[in-house]
Amino acid sequence: MSNLQLKIVEPELAVAEPANATPAAVTGTPILELKNLSKSYGTGANVTSVLKDINLQIKDGEFVAIVGFSGSGKTTLISLIAGLIAADSGAVLLNGQPVDGPGADRGVVFQSYSLMPWMTVRQNVALAVDQVFRDSPKAEREARVEKYVAMVNLTPAMDKRPAELSGGMRQRVSVARALAASPEILLLDEPLSALDALTRANLQDEIIRIWSQEKKTVVLITNDVDEGIIMADRIIPLNPGPGATFGPKFEVTLPRPRDRTGINHSPEFKRIRKEVTAYLMRVGSEQAAGGDAKVVALPGVRPNTSREHQASLKGVAMPIALPAHADRYVEFSQVSKIYPTKKGPVTVVEEFDLKIRQGEFISVIGHSGCGKSTVLSMVAGLSDISLGVIVLDGREVANAGPDRGIVFQAPSLVPWLTAYENVALGVEQVYPHASRQERRDIVGHFLERVGLADAADKKAAELSNGMKQRVGIARAFALSPKLLLLDEPFGMLDSLTRWDLQEVLMEVWSRSQLTAMMVTHDVDEAILLADRVVMMTNGPRAKVGKVLEINLPRPRTRKMLLEHPDYYPLREELLGFLSDCGHG
Repeated sequence: MSNLQLKIVEPELAVAEPANATPAAVTGTPILELKNLSKSYGTGANVTSVLKDINLQIKDGEFVAIVGFSGSGKTTLISLIAGLIAADSGAVLLNGQPVDGPGADRGVVFQSYSLMPWMTVRQNVALAVDQVFRDSPKAEREARVEKYVAMVNLTPAMDKRPAELSGGMRQRVSVARALAASPEILLLDEPLSALDALTRANLQDEIIRIWSQEKKTVVLITNDVDEGIIMADRIIPLNPGPGATFGPKFEVTLPRPRDRTGINHSPEFKRIRKEVTAYLMRVGSEQAAGGDAKVVALPGVRPNTSREHQASLKGVAMPIALPAHADRYVEFSQVSKIYPTKKGPVTVVEEFDLKIRQGEFISVIGHSGCGKSTVLSMVAGLSDISLGVIVLDGREVANAGPDRGIVFQAPSLVPWLTAYENVALGVEQVYPHASRQERRDIVGHFLERVGLADAADKKAAELSNGMKQRVGIARAFALSPKLLLLDEPFGMLDSLTRWDLQEVLMEVWSRSQLTAMMVTHDVDEAILLADRVVMMTNGPRAKVGKVLEINLPRPRTRKMLLEHPDYYPLREELLGFLSDCGHG
């Protein structure tokens, strides 16, 4: 792959032509130009600068990925380009003409599906077609609808309503609707972030295929560096605000088509991945250095679920030694989950066998529907075990309990309580023997570690989804449980926040010797955190397909991971397993 190149193009410089021909013909004249674009919200003393002096030129047919963080103004930027809001200063130029409102020349796909729930797939796409092509004959409009529904492979679901579709299928409808209006530019605002890895990869491939066929110009907002590398001609970071600005422009000239497993061998793929990640981490470090929050020290008190506390109640002076079963602290033995249906029983998980050592961190990966979350629910005591047995610290799991801390993908907070009170609920349950100040310190420590010290008194209903998830993570950490269970806890967070919380998780895990089991779709997250990665086969009748030992030194950092010689072989093994399952 000697023809691969990586260039960092400074913001005000022209972008060099790619070394290889891309499927879309890229001309030298910019179709879209942002000139000194600025946007603020609020008035007077409460004004907040979101974007400041944004400058960018995008060529006709180019695919640009903008990597942004939560609160950096990504959606504001897309809304300005789409003409949904007006800038305070500067201009958005489309083909040299100022944009002063929305238009059919810009198709927008947001993170949420925004489909009419009472309409079929056909009718949802026809909404756009009938609006833009109202003067065309009915037969032509119907043919256009069918063309774009077929383009996203949804013809068999043409007459289904959104409630009958999966999340990935709903997002395909949104893409079809945007394309059916024949826009010059397709604006994608994190359209794939809520999808599982396989669905996300498939939809990435479809968008690239459509882009190459339709010769569209595409602006993609994403928080996934790999997604940008797989899809785009250029990756542009949007630095965190207030007053967010663009960082350097990274040109991606990997040949197309880009195979996810194949490029894992490319030195240039590794290079650009390292360059972009290093830049984003540096931005994150600089932002963190600007804060003056001091983390409250944890008191030495132990939860009432711990062996140390139970020993003290029995008058034992020293903590109890590790139990004889520490090498199988958590044991799944022939565990199965069977659901009754109208057509008969369905076995979702079959004979799941696994032994987890005390203090070990296990990552579980696999495609959606393979039963990963079902396994977590059973060990949490939230779902009955149909067959087999699960043992935790020498005791059979029969129901839920505070000795297992759980963080689900969707935040589960009491909406009328504050962030502090939501964390305190659990702390009061497992630290009844601690003083009031010790309990306050425990709550305060973990809220600060997840970056929510300033939002401690805000009610859960007032928090963003990402902030709610941080509260859930703080609450689980604060329990100091025997087993920490995490079901895609970082899936809805941006890269910077996710990386930060991964570090928090590693720190807490290392400090308290927690045993942890985490479900994730993110191969890099699995490698970074785990001692072993458990790969589950596709469901139904899902089971342990393979277990991969991660013999990388600790403590681990993302920078160390990218530079370690064993990292990419481990990554390839996981990607290969997922690819084989996906094809199956």
